[in-house]
Amino acid sequence: MPHTPLPPRHRANARSMRKVMTSAELKLWNELRAHRLMGLGFRRQFPVAGYIVDFACPDKKLVVEVDGSQHAEAGAVAIDETRTLRLEQDGWTVLRFWNDDIIRDIDNVCQHIVIAAGLDGTS
Repeated sequence: MPHTPLPPRHRANARSMRKVMTSAELKLWNELRAHRLMGLGFRRQFPVAGYIVDFACPDKKLVVEVDGSQHAEAGAVAIDETRTLRLEQDGWTVLRFWNDDIIRDIDNVCQHIVIAAGLDGTS
């Protein structure tokens, strides 16, 4: 899948972000990596539309963002909305989960991801 052009410093930032994950990101990555979740192929810290998203499943055009408390601040909410709108304009579905939801209820988070990918068995 071709990437949207990304400045080299952003690509380097993505590489460094893969090395320093939050506990929630790490917990979710352990569920997503190596096609463990219903065979879905996810990438972490993946460049999409000029942004670096936390997790992306390019085959399903699905983005999963893991949000900490800083995302609840007014300025961050507006930035996240703009980012989500841009990704959706390119045909991506964006799911956002709070760190706490991932830490406390990873099974439910994974179920939402599977449903959003269209693999819930009811389609």
